[in-house]
Amino acid sequence: MDFNYCMESAFREALKAFERKEVPVGAVVFDSNGHLVGRGYNQVEALCDATAHAEMIALTAAMATLGSKYLTDCTLAVTMEPCPMCAGAIVNAKVGRVIFGAYDPKMGAMGTVLNITGCKQLNHQPEVFGGIMELKCRNLLQDFFRELRQKS
Repeated sequence: MDFNYCMESAFREALKAFERKEVPVGAVVFDSNGHLVGRGYNQVEALCDATAHAEMIALTAAMATLGSKYLTDCTLAVTMEPCPMCAGAIVNAKVGRVIFGAYDPKMGAMGTVLNITGCKQLNHQPEVFGGIMELKCRNLLQDFFRELRQKS
């Protein structure tokens, strides 16, 4: 599977969040045949829901599309390292592989602050690849927060 192709798809979702003044994180899920089966972008503000992260929305969509609570043969691509909530959902959904763009030094739960997906005591550990298109993903986040600070 082409990681850059996957991340470009996630990045397009992040741009939707950016346009809607949400923290610009996007996520997509591909099945083992390379078909896009779920997508999402942050909608925390729009839905007034702290759990409406891009990953959660994409995972829910993929499970609905596939009719399965497990995504063992799937790849999740997300523009920023998942937080503890999303990393827990990834473990619970038994996602096979996760690729992410920007590392998150404040909430990253795939090795930066915590390593939930690498915890051997849990029943599932996905393959994890970080730093895919990192600069492009990080720049979008930095642009968003810079604009936010300038408005306040």
